[in-house]
Amino acid sequence: MDQTLLIIMAVFVFVAAVALCIQAGLLFGIYRSARAMEEKASTLLPKIDALVDSSRAAVEESRKQLHEITIKANDILDVTRKQLARVDEVLEDATARARVQLDRAEMVLDDTMHRVHETVALFHTGIMKPLREIQGISAGIRAALNFLMRGRNGPVHATADEEMFI
Repeated sequence: MDQTLLIIMAVFVFVAAVALCIQAGLLFGIYRSARAMEEKASTLLPKIDALVDSSRAAVEESRKQLHEITIKANDILDVTRKQLARVDEVLEDATARARVQLDRAEMVLDDTMHRVHETVALFHTGIMKPLREIQGISAGIRAALNFLMRGRNGPVHATADEEMFI
């Protein structure tokens, strides 16, 4: 048993030694890969630094331009607000004036219509009434003259409608 135990331990020590050698080989491979990556990164580092610097410059320039654009946009908005306020005032003034003018036009129209009605009433009472009276008097005089001119002769012939009327 001691012998087998010793053999088993020797086998396991051998396996452990092989595993350690394999690990050492892998560690050496990782070391070489890291060195190769470091060399490639060191060649890229100046390019990346230049790119970062140009990016920073572009970002800074963009920030300045954006700030200028924002200032100009705010100025434009302020001017637009002022202009809209002026336009609003003008529209309110024009609306008020138009309303006043429409009220005046309505008052003038009402006054004109009232005067026309008064004129028509005056015409009827002042001119038409006397004309009708004169026409009535002249018709009466004409009838009297016709009657006197014809004498006392009756009508030559009377129709049934006229007899009913008489």
